[in-house]
Amino acid sequence: MAIEVRPAHDFDDVATMLGPKNPVSSVCWCLSWRLDSAQNRALTGPARADRVRQLCSRHLAPGVIAHLDGDVAGWAGIAPRSELHPFAHSRKIPHVDDLAVWSLWCIRVRPGFRKRGLTPALMEGAVDYARESGAPAVEGYPVDNGGQRVDLTMAYVGTREMFERAGFEKVADTTAIAGGFPRIVMRRMLG
Repeated sequence: MAIEVRPAHDFDDVATMLGPKNPVSSVCWCLSWRLDSAQNRALTGPARADRVRQLCSRHLAPGVIAHLDGDVAGWAGIAPRSELHPFAHSRKIPHVDDLAVWSLWCIRVRPGFRKRGLTPALMEGAVDYARESGAPAVEGYPVDNGGQRVDLTMAYVGTREMFERAGFEKVADTTAIAGGFPRIVMRRMLG
């Protein structure tokens, strides 16, 4: 079993992970954390796919994609926090300091590929991409669920334990909640 994680410059790979079955549907496309609320509401249907296509064509990829034996199997959204409007301007998820951190905010593995080590590989691949791109640190904002089950619709944020296994440390509490659990700020220094 060969897992390869690389920057998400291939739009078709990203569409496999994030796109809707019906191309005119308005799904997240992992844009909800990139846009302010007015932009997010205004950008609908195929325009969301077009925006992601633009992000994939930039020098800085919108995240990383994992392939398992050549098949698209997972996604992790990672970018400078300054590019992520809801995090950059959040009143609930604090800025710990002035460090120009990158945020790892979404981790998804396709059904049929789960429980094969993709989540740790995605997280490490995202951290490696941030490091190679000059990030001083990566933050995540997972739930502190105390080992309780997290509803799959909110599991994309990750759990404290998942981030701890990937070498992150808790650096702050937040007032944000996801799936009924408090979110925390976890950080991994890269320097």
